[in-house]
Amino acid sequence: MKHELWIEDEDGQTFCLAGPHGDSARGLLEPGATLSWTCEADSYFEAMTKYYIYMGWGEYKSDYPDQDKQTYKSLGWE
Repeated sequence: MKHELWIEDEDGQTFCLAGPHGDSARGLLEPGATLSWTCEADSYFEAMTKYYIYMGWGEYKSDYPDQDKQTYKSLGWE
């Protein structure tokens, strides 16, 4: 599934799903927010791993790896 990184200001950003699954998150964006980056991922864990690499934050580690590695398809989201 496609994910989007939105930048609101120098300190504000939102990383969310594209499409209907991200509507509520995008609804909280400040006016003037800009779409900065997108990626495709099959799970939350994969998306966050790519996001951490993009941001230069090192390795993403999950407190709930079994849950976070479930594919979106297995959750019925595709």
